[in-house]
Amino acid sequence: MPEFNPGLEKIKAYMKDNHILAVDLATTYGIKKSDMSDILNGKDTSPRAAKIIVKIVRDLTIR
Repeated sequence: MPEFNPGLEKIKAYMKDNHILAVDLATTYGIKKSDMSDILNGKDTSPRAAKIIVKIVRDLTIR
């Protein structure tokens, strides 16, 4: 499985810069807040988490 830490760090920076909360992303992507928190903190490294990370990066056009 690829390393998603750079993507996670960019997502976190984007969230901070744009005042987006984890609960906002959780609601948008239809997952529990605790699941989003685990993904953003790198605790969930499952294929599902990887897909969500990629989807967030694509949807928010994070580069």
